[in-house]
Amino acid sequence: MEQKTFVLVHGVWHGGWCWSRVAEILRARGHRVTAPTQTGLGERAHLLSPGITIETFVEDIVRHLEFNDLKNVALVGHSFGGIPITGAADRVPDRIARLIYLDAIMLGTGETWMSLLPEDMAEDRTRLAQETSGGLSLPPAPAESFGVERPEDIAFVQPRLTPHPFRTFTTALDLKNPVGNGLPAAYISCTDPPYRPAGVALDRARKLGWPVEEIATGHDAMVTEPLALAGLLERLG
Repeated sequence: MEQKTFVLVHGVWHGGWCWSRVAEILRARGHRVTAPTQTGLGERAHLLSPGITIETFVEDIVRHLEFNDLKNVALVGHSFGGIPITGAADRVPDRIARLIYLDAIMLGTGETWMSLLPEDMAEDRTRLAQETSGGLSLPPAPAESFGVERPEDIAFVQPRLTPHPFRTFTTALDLKNPVGNGLPAAYISCTDPPYRPAGVALDRARKLGWPVEEIATGHDAMVTEPLALAGLLERLG
């Protein structure tokens, strides 16, 4: 099989660590895989600061692609990771072969994550950030809220979740081109159980005419069904 290059981008509270199972499978099959961690999260949690915005996250991915000289990339964004991959596609489309949104958020220019959340969720998360950190960050949710149920999976995920830089939720994505920038793109929907915040993006993907695949697992498919997800990424990538 032809070697492919995958760049796997994590979502809220996570880090590159969450992709370890999928990355191991893909590498064993001969593919090149990287999984960068966004500023202020995971092993980079010590960099958490009020200056981190959605622009920071986009720049993280752009620089990762450039400094590692990655080309012909299948750029995969899980959950909140859909936002920075959209930004990266806007800026360095020449390095990207395909976009894959895994149960991911999709913003257009000028939109924020908060603006697409159901109002009750937006209000609750704003209040929680204020109460726990004065608005600096949002504390992690239970692993179970991502559809992670097996005790061994919870033990893997929960201790590694870190507070998420709150301004990435409230600052707008700035695009010069339409979402996807004309690149081939696909959407993977996690259906068991469905993740409510991803619903808007799934509808947008369908309206854009993108192929939509389903995987019968919870939101953190890279943890709960790594083998099935690796196979799907391999096929789509």
